[in-house]
Amino acid sequence: MFGPHELLAPPPQRCRVSEEALALPRHIAYSPLPEEAAAPLERLDRALRRVGSELSSASTTQEPFLRCESGAEGLPAQGYRLRVGPSGIDIAARDRPGLHYAISTLAQWCRLHEGRAAPSLGALEIEDAPDIENRGVMLDISRNKVPRLETLFDLVDLLAGWKINQLQLYTEHTFEYRGHEAVWRHASPLTPDDIRALDAHCRARCIELVPNQNSLGHMHRWLVHEPYRQLAECPEGIEHPFSKVREPFSLCPTDPGSLALLDDLYAQLLPCFTSDLFNVGLDETFDLGKGRSGEPCGELGGARVYLDFLRAVHQRVEAHGRRMMFWGDVILDHPELVSELPKRAVALLWGYEATHPFAEQAAILAASPLDFYLCPGTSSWRSFSGRWRNAVLNLGAGATAAHDHGALGYLITDWGDNGHLQVLPISYAGFLAGACFAWRIQSARAPLELPLARLLDLHAFDGLSLGAVTEALGNAYLESGAELLNGTALFHLLMSADSPFSDRGLDKLDPKALARTAESLQAQLELLRELSPTGAEDTRVRDELTWTAEALLLACDLGLERLARPEARLAELGRDTRVALAQRVEGLVERRRKLWLARNRPGGMEDSLALLGSLLELLAL
Repeated sequence: MFGPHELLAPPPQRCRVSEEALALPRHIAYSPLPEEAAAPLERLDRALRRVGSELSSASTTQEPFLRCESGAEGLPAQGYRLRVGPSGIDIAARDRPGLHYAISTLAQWCRLHEGRAAPSLGALEIEDAPDIENRGVMLDISRNKVPRLETLFDLVDLLAGWKINQLQLYTEHTFEYRGHEAVWRHASPLTPDDIRALDAHCRARCIELVPNQNSLGHMHRWLVHEPYRQLAECPEGIEHPFSKVREPFSLCPTDPGSLALLDDLYAQLLPCFTSDLFNVGLDETFDLGKGRSGEPCGELGGARVYLDFLRAVHQRVEAHGRRMMFWGDVILDHPELVSELPKRAVALLWGYEATHPFAEQAAILAASPLDFYLCPGTSSWRSFSGRWRNAVLNLGAGATAAHDHGALGYLITDWGDNGHLQVLPISYAGFLAGACFAWRIQSARAPLELPLARLLDLHAFDGLSLGAVTEALGNAYLESGAELLNGTALFHLLMSADSPFSDRGLDKLDPKALARTAESLQAQLELLRELSPTGAEDTRVRDELTWTAEALLLACDLGLERLARPEARLAELGRDTRVALAQRVEGLVERRRKLWLARNRPGGMEDSLALLGSLLELLAL
């Protein structure tokens, strides 16, 4: 059983509680605060109203009950003190972020005291500051799913309450670039006005919205169109993990037209942001040297050609007054070139398994002048329900290595590989765990001890008991008998139903384990159906998790049918079986369409649902 102070998220560095209780007046007068504190004050007022009180500006003759001191000396950057005691509530902060974080913590403390007979709070004293300076989230908006602006606003509010202070939207083709309509026409992209509005919303909540545009690999959404194809490294296309068909994937780094295109994109994108950072990507250059740059790569080496292109991109980023961030996977394969990287560039070291060698990779860059972030992930993608245990261990390892090796920051990545079919609440666990680990590194050193399910109930699901269900769904992959890298067996049973078991490691599936997984999922489904949500958002989350459980259960049943006849194609199963499976697939597709549009724009939706709906063709009714 956890005490109330142990259910604050992130956990504070130092916290003392007592048995005293502070009675709250109906109207809480507070000392004058700067206008930029409006957002956390709104959050605090909502929390106070739920315990029977509310904020009220102090009059000139009234003694404030909530006293706030900004610019306090003796506190670290982003640090604060919070005291709840017999004489009222006192907050001291060194800077604007610290003031925001103190008020957010007080709002959470109120949340933990709901349901009392009279408005009151337990007495406590907190001294707090983050262990990692920059704590970010990166949301993929380029794998078909572009969130509605309201969804992004709500997510920013959630992350701000967890003391996240950076946000990136991973972009390939989903910004409305003038003159490039052929690329984004059917993608429902974010517009310049959307970005400016989101940037302002983030700034008001002490979050830096960092621009993001991949700039070498992952340009297939551009290069499949004319006239961009002529800029490709391999215009005829290659096989790559992000499409089932051959496509051109990377820009040709030796073609001057590649840099000319980036000049245009950067000139349109960057003025929409106030951040001085810019993530240009440059990762996963699968086809480098396999096409038009083959000759220079043969003469100089592929790493040297890559480095020359990186430097040219860096010059352009600097010309816009920004500091370049780039994914570090390519350069880590050539540590001898680290010393030649631009000194102001920031490397982003990513890895998504529980055993990823973050410490070893961080040590390489810690010995150089280069600043870097460590970038674990939510493990939500290629899973429907996430990989809960893997995510917690991966996030904890990344935060620990970031702190111990002096990283400049920590970025929680949330990808949408293979159609981005996971619902947004599946990612909340990773966002919240990472926020806790980056703020207080001690919690990252024992990551599985974090009461994550309970924290989700309190700080993500508004008290609705969904944390344990989310955890059970997120750990279903452990029960199935086949653990895969970067995805789950249950996901691939549905999304790769036309592949032999051996292609995905599904030959390790155990029918008994899969049957037990199905039983466990059925139990979670019954729990979800028994819930009685009280609001629109509660209902949406309940429905999203119900859809997730049903998708996983269908995967189990389909897997059991295939295991019973491992050599048979789906079309060779009995007709009654195929009819029943097809009806379930159709139901999943239709419900996912409604859930998708509740949070996201329509562009890309049908492409994603077609990946799931392709099962109907395989069942060949």
